[in-house]
Amino acid sequence: MLCQRVVGRRLECCREGVHVVRHGGCGRVIPPDIERAVRNSWGADTCPPEDLPQWSTGNPARGQCGVTAMVLNDLLGGELIRGEVRVNGEFRDYHWWNRIGIGVEIDLTRGQFRPEEIVTGGTVVPRPPVTEWRRLREEYELLRSRVMEELDRHRSGSGEPSGGLS
Repeated sequence: MLCQRVVGRRLECCREGVHVVRHGGCGRVIPPDIERAVRNSWGADTCPPEDLPQWSTGNPARGQCGVTAMVLNDLLGGELIRGEVRVNGEFRDYHWWNRIGIGVEIDLTRGQFRPEEIVTGGTVVPRPPVTEWRRLREEYELLRSRVMEELDRHRSGSGEPSGGLS
């Protein structure tokens, strides 16, 4: 299912949980095997500890934005974008997504938020070297490993899912 809406001068497209913001028309901007591999690889063990109480198999994207943005950056390049999550105008957390190309933003985890959680802003931030990460290093490495295994399986033809949801 594809929905489109104009926000300012941007066209926002939502398709099956993929939030794409771009200047121009909508089209597939993320290869389906990568999207599937990422979604199949999310689990409680790739979620940061502070988000675990809200994580569930019914909302597997919960808490996955940072590690997902880093893995997509590994696979697709581009820039990392960081916005703020606010509830009733108060800062609660950061939200991460990707920009590839000119004006194409990909957010596989936008659907994690409850209606009262509003993502604001969106600033390009430099990617820190993995060796300098104080948080999420283990979760990132686990998600990246699962995604790469899933892609290898898909490309070798076995197609068996990794079963990352735990």
